[in-house]
Amino acid sequence: MIASSPIEAAAPATHYAYKASLIGAAHQFELTGEGLSFRVAGRSGLWRYAEIAAIRLSYRPVSMQWRRFRADIHHASGARIVVFSTTWQTAALMTPQDRHYRAFIVQLHQRMAEAGSKANLSGGLGANTYAAALGLLALLGTAMAGLLVRAVATDEFAGALFIVGFTALFGWQIGGFVRRNRPLLYSFDHLPEALLP
Repeated sequence: MIASSPIEAAAPATHYAYKASLIGAAHQFELTGEGLSFRVAGRSGLWRYAEIAAIRLSYRPVSMQWRRFRADIHHASGARIVVFSTTWQTAALMTPQDRHYRAFIVQLHQRMAEAGSKANLSGGLGANTYAAALGLLALLGTAMAGLLVRAVATDEFAGALFIVGFTALFGWQIGGFVRRNRPLLYSFDHLPEALLP
C-alpha cells in the first residue's frame, strides 16, 4: 500500500450506499484520499482517481421511481461499476437519495480533477442508441398522426380525443427522457445539471 500524503490523509471521506435490489447487500462506495473504494456484489476494490478511465452520467427512470439517475464508472482495466440515485426500501418502494447521490458524484469529479485525471466524461445515451430512439419516436409519431387523421375523418371523436391524450402523456414522459439523455461531453468543472438530481 502506498502511503498517502498528509493533505490526502486529512481529506474527508465521502460515503454513498444504495440497494440495487431487495435481496443482497447494499452497494457501498467511499471516496478516500487514495481513491474510490467500493464493495459491490461480492467484490471490493480501490480505484485510484487517475485510474478511472471514464464516467457516463444518465437519467434512467423506472416505473417505481421517475427521478432516478445513473453513473457508469469505468476503470482503465475495463472493469465497470454502476451507481444509482435510488435505493430499494420495500417490495413496492424505491426511495430517491438525490442529495447524497449528487454530493457523491460532485465530490468524485472534484477529486479526479485534483488527481490530474484524463478520464472521458460523457452524459446521456450513446450516439447510436440515441439516434435509434429518435427514429423510433419519429415512427411512432407518424403512426399516431395517421390514426388521429383517420379517427377525425370517420367522425370517431372519442377515439381522436383518446389519441390526443395518449400522445400528450407519452410525449411528456418519453420527451423528458430523450431531452435529458441527449449525448454530450462535459468537463470536471461543468457537470450536466440535467443528469444530476
